[in-house]
This record gives sequence, C-alpha cells and structure tokens, in this order.
Amino acid sequence: MADGLVLTARRRRLSPEARREQIVDAAVCYFAEVGLAGTTRDLAKRAGITQALLYQYFRSKTEILEAVFARVYLDRMAPQWPAVLTDRSRPLRTRMLAFYAEYTAAIFTYEWMRIFMAAGLAGEALNRRYLEHVRDVLLAPLLDELRHEAPGPVIPEVEDLWNLHGSIVYLGIRRHIYHLPTPDDVMPVIERAIDRFLAGFAIGTSTEPRRPS
Repeated sequence: MADGLVLTARRRRLSPEARREQIVDAAVCYFAEVGLAGTTRDLAKRAGITQALLYQYFRSKTEILEAVFARVYLDRMAPQWPAVLTDRSRPLRTRMLAFYAEYTAAIFTYEWMRIFMAAGLAGEALNRRYLEHVRDVLLAPLLDELRHEAPGPVIPEVEDLWNLHGSIVYLGIRRHIYHLPTPDDVMPVIERAIDRFLAGFAIGTSTEPRRPS
C-alpha cells in the first residue's frame, strides 16, 4: 500500500511537459506493437495513468496519433538534408550516400517501420502526409540535381527516384516487419543500388563534381 502511494506521488510530481512526453513515449511503443486500432484505454494502462488523465493532455485519439506522427516521422527529418543533397561542391554520388546513411540510421527502427506499415494498412492520412513531405522536401530537390547531372537522352523522372527510395526503405521493412536477415551494415547494399541508378542515366560516379554549364 505504501509503495502504491509513493508511486502515485511520483506520478503527480511530473511537470505537465514531462507527463505529455511520457504519454507520447508510451503511445509510440504501444501503437508500434498493436497497430493504430489500439484503444486509449489500453494506452493509458500502458502509460501507467488513468484514461481521464490521458484526456487532460489529448482531447482525442486523433490528437495522440498526431503527436506520434510528429515524434516518429517529423522529428527524425534532419533540417540539413536538403542542403546536403543540393551542395554542388560535392559529387552527386557522395551527396546521395551521405543522405541515405543518415536517413536509414534515423528510420530503420522497430517503431518507425511498424507505425509506418500500420498507418498504411489502416488508411490513415499520416503516411500520405509523410510521403508528400519526403517528395517535396527531399526527392524534388534531388530530382533537380539528377537532371542537372544527366547528359540525356534518358532523363530521370520522379517515379524513378521513388523506385530507388522505396528499395532502400524496403531493407528496413524486411528487417523489422518480416524479420528476414539483412546485412548489419546496409550501406554497401545502398551504395551499389545508387551506383546502378546513376549508371542507368549515364550519370558519372567519379569523385569530380560536374562543372556548372
């Protein structure tokens, strides 16, 4: 009984900011495990709080999922990535390898992959918003760089870039969704995929950046 009173007192001493973070942390783990059909009642139990307290911080399950979206997706998007991809002082191949090394390190986690797949299967708008963000903030500037480098006659299209991007993300899906063997270090696989992609558009893989035309 005394132990229960101590635990209750400790919970009450959390600041509102810390309590909210605790709930979001629990929500990320919970929805990654059970999918987006999970209930706020069970989430509250997982977080060690009452459902009434949960609703003091989030008015609805939708608000909780928005917080999960921000934590899992948006917070992992490094603001420097567009600059990395568009820095023409470095070879395009080098830029792409640097970006995908950081990107895969950020998203190749159990929580990211599980929530991404669950949201897609549930028809949630979260995935569409994330993919639109990836397209506009990352793939669109990268496509401009590829077209700048491509000598023709075959010019990269956005669908070509989605194919490359999707094949790289699929390494994480195999690891965390299907539990299939994948290399501990995925970068050699990604490097070969990028080299094949660039070669398909006759974009050189030398270490010298193309001179501005």
